[in-house]
Amino acid sequence: MARTRLYPAAIILLSLLVLLRELLRFSPQHGLRYAFFVAAALLAARLQMNLSSVNGTVSPLFFFVLYGVLEFTLPETMFLGVAATIVQSLYHGRKGARVKPFDIVFNASCVTLAIAATNYACKARFFHTQNFETALTLTLAATVYFTVTTMPMAAMVALASRASMLRHWHDAYFWSFPYYLVGAILAGITSYAGRTFGWQSAMLVIPISYIVYRSYNLYLGRIETEKKHAQEMASLHLRTIEALALAIEAKDHTTHDHLKRVQVYAIEVGKELGLSEAELEALRAASLLHDIGKLAVPEHIISKPGRLTREEFEKMKIHPVVGAEILERVQFPYPVTPIVRAHHERWNGSGYPDGLKGDEIPVGARILAAVDCLDALASDRQYRRALPLEEAMKRVASEAGVSFDPNVIAVLERRFQELERMARSKEVERTKLSTHVRVERGDAPAAGFETHKATSTGTAHQVNFLASIAAARQEVQNLYELTQDLGNSLSLNETLSLLSIRLKRMIPYDALAFWVLQGDVLRPEYVTGENLRLFSSLEIPIGQGLSGWVAENRKPIINGNPSVEPGYMNDPTRITTMRSALAVPLIGLSGTVSVLTLYHAERDCFTKDHLRILMAVAPKIALAVENALKYQQAESSAATDYMTGLPNARSLFLHLDAEISRCRRQESPLAVLVCDLNGFKQVNDRFGHLEGNRILSTMATKFRECCREYDYVARMGGDEFVLVMPGIHVESLTPTLHRLRAAATEAGREVCKEDVLSLSIGHAFYPEDGADAEQLLAEADRRMYAAKQAEKLKGIDRRGYDFDPSPAITQW
Repeated sequence: MARTRLYPAAIILLSLLVLLRELLRFSPQHGLRYAFFVAAALLAARLQMNLSSVNGTVSPLFFFVLYGVLEFTLPETMFLGVAATIVQSLYHGRKGARVKPFDIVFNASCVTLAIAATNYACKARFFHTQNFETALTLTLAATVYFTVTTMPMAAMVALASRASMLRHWHDAYFWSFPYYLVGAILAGITSYAGRTFGWQSAMLVIPISYIVYRSYNLYLGRIETEKKHAQEMASLHLRTIEALALAIEAKDHTTHDHLKRVQVYAIEVGKELGLSEAELEALRAASLLHDIGKLAVPEHIISKPGRLTREEFEKMKIHPVVGAEILERVQFPYPVTPIVRAHHERWNGSGYPDGLKGDEIPVGARILAAVDCLDALASDRQYRRALPLEEAMKRVASEAGVSFDPNVIAVLERRFQELERMARSKEVERTKLSTHVRVERGDAPAAGFETHKATSTGTAHQVNFLASIAAARQEVQNLYELTQDLGNSLSLNETLSLLSIRLKRMIPYDALAFWVLQGDVLRPEYVTGENLRLFSSLEIPIGQGLSGWVAENRKPIINGNPSVEPGYMNDPTRITTMRSALAVPLIGLSGTVSVLTLYHAERDCFTKDHLRILMAVAPKIALAVENALKYQQAESSAATDYMTGLPNARSLFLHLDAEISRCRRQESPLAVLVCDLNGFKQVNDRFGHLEGNRILSTMATKFRECCREYDYVARMGGDEFVLVMPGIHVESLTPTLHRLRAAATEAGREVCKEDVLSLSIGHAFYPEDGADAEQLLAEADRRMYAAKQAEKLKGIDRRGYDFDPSPAITQW
């Protein structure tokens, strides 16, 4: 509070000293021209534009100030600017705005200091000795005047609100800087015209100023309209969020108060930690919506009055993922989805669903996790009574650095009682959803109600009717469970295994096969039941046989003949015992993904109901299979070099770590070779990059041929390869080195028809040269570069394997 009083007092005192000093020297020297510009400045002060971002106005006054800096003395310019500023403030007050005398004095003080700073900056000896052009002088004048005028005001607001001065200055004032540059240009033009054609030509400044004023006023009006529209959309967004939170309440009536309280806590902690406005808005929305994923959790689990079983907890753990997927469709303008997805992650990495830890967790999720836990402990639940707030805070604080961010806990420990009072003060009476209302009005449905009859026929009909209801309910339940389980795993084998179990409850079958389309061929990805080996060995060209026809035409087949499948048709060694098949295409976003075929040992076993059920779930199965295939492909790509098909650097480190662990347990040796192609750059330069790619692919093949079956060959990147050779000794490595060097020379001849390649090899042995992967690779890499350097020094030709290595390289 003291700073907010001392700061403006210092500004006013300093400006008063400057003003008195200059006004004591005030002596108008420009007569009628000066009087005209003073009158014009006082009139321009009435042309004000309201700033929606701050409680203030802008007028063309600064144009006259900049002109005065160029043409008048400092006392004359200061008198003009201060007088026009006072008129501007008083006129602003007469228009209905509340203007305090202090505001008038402070504004005039800022203008005084700005005029003085601008005058001294533009008329300093440095700028005259350096022959600065008028354009640069005007730009400097506009910049200094704008900065010194707006910075003190931004500082006042920052001191009062404890906000960032630079952020407020940038958001509230910086947008108007081009306006000052335009004023500087007009001032320069007016000054030049007055010196060339006489000062009377400066009278044109009045219509020019009015035109600039009108254009900017229209511009600001359009900005204000767009801002109002944005505010309305933001308000609509907020009401939508509230409606979604109300949907959660319909599922769990204890959630709404919890969400509101968590929001109050989270926003205040976010402000304390210095979150940006966008991060605060994301946190505000996520506080209300972080539990929306519970819509996908069965109500009996949510409302269970005791501890959850392991299976129930596994089901509960999907709610952050589902919530994030739901909110991702909303496309918030701020990052809500990452917060919702990660709000059950733990600081030490033991949380779910992604196992993030530390700063990997979004800051909003870290805040939400802590305040969510605190309020949950301090609130009544179905399975326990609420804890006193102080005890709940102690429990949460004990998890600092384990489950929660220590910085967040520090803020909560300091302010939790204050935040509790704020949360209680913001509690409002609300209307619950009418979920328990009984509606009395309404006639019987068109299908009528069941009529009970005492006859035996009626009893039999009733039994059949109830059986149909039970069957329909069971079908819905099975379909619901199947669709819920489909998205729980990205493992293709796990997804298909689960699906086969679920399907068997609804459709009887003796064998099931998922045929995945790879190019123009259907290959069995998952087979279960009878004739497993038979179906697993088939590859069905698209368009051929039963499943191939379904894939090509995207139409199902019911009770087809399994014997027409290619591969065992007319083959006496392959006989299937299946007599009917039900096949449906699984069509994903990119076309036919696979074919699901059910087989049965009896003829015409499948019914239209079976087909209906399968077609109902086929789109969801297709999407699940497509996602699992993409995940499988991405997983494979992440571990494989796309050009050579060899494992990449990431796979190399994982494999090498595992091999070192095995060798450590068995006390066996391990050799690591780092190989670099000499002349590869020249191949690219002379023959082109396509030939260079062929070289790499050829070398990958030859490396495999030179190594043992259980050796590991990987591409580190560029023209560098690494070989991991377990169980090999020093004396048995030399023949391998010769084979590798010969392979490099042969690869160059095969691709380029010349001896253009040789191979530099560095080696390291475990445990002599290192105890972990990094040490072994570093030592082998060092020796490889030593070998390469030795070849250059000796002038060795590209026949890489016909030289005698130096003892420093060969003595291992």
